[in-house]
Amino acid sequence: MANLESFRKFISRGITTPVISALAKTPLTPNAVTCIGFIITMGAGALICTDYWLVAGIVVLVAGLFDMLDGALARATNKTTRFGAVLDSTLDRVSEAILLVSLIAIFARDGFLTECILAGAALVGSLLVSYIRARIEGLGVECKEGIFTRPERVILLALGLMLSQFNYAMLITLSLLTLFSWFTVIERMLYAWRKLKE
Repeated sequence: MANLESFRKFISRGITTPVISALAKTPLTPNAVTCIGFIITMGAGALICTDYWLVAGIVVLVAGLFDMLDGALARATNKTTRFGAVLDSTLDRVSEAILLVSLIAIFARDGFLTECILAGAALVGSLLVSYIRARIEGLGVECKEGIFTRPERVILLALGLMLSQFNYAMLITLSLLTLFSWFTVIERMLYAWRKLKE
């Protein structure tokens, strides 16, 4: 898991480093970047609801970039705050809910019950992955455990949206999203049991 976390950080730095130096010279604050990313995600939700799924997938990736930039900008400009961390985490959760609820609405409209159930299960799983980490760390134990965290969920969902014109693409995407999210829930619960059982 340490290697996986190191890999995530390596990829994140590779993507954000060229942009952060430019952003640091602007008046944009880390919280503003967080809010911009959230607004872009709301746009993606609107695109899903109006059946522009290919564009929605691209917009989801753009929003994901902003999600990586806010924390990096805060560290680069020495503007990390506790409220900024809470704002970022909260809007991350709401952003995932917007996307998955938008999908549920469309699938319900079109009568795709299986996809509705999977999107709902994926939503609960993704929220639990984040909640368990927050709960563990609230007890003083760092938690980076898990093979399928927010970046992986965002990328998978974006790819599913962009490939949605192919048969069963979203069914497969939501199945994988649900499976790996709940697998990560189990991983983190086992990690919590090992660390906190005493």
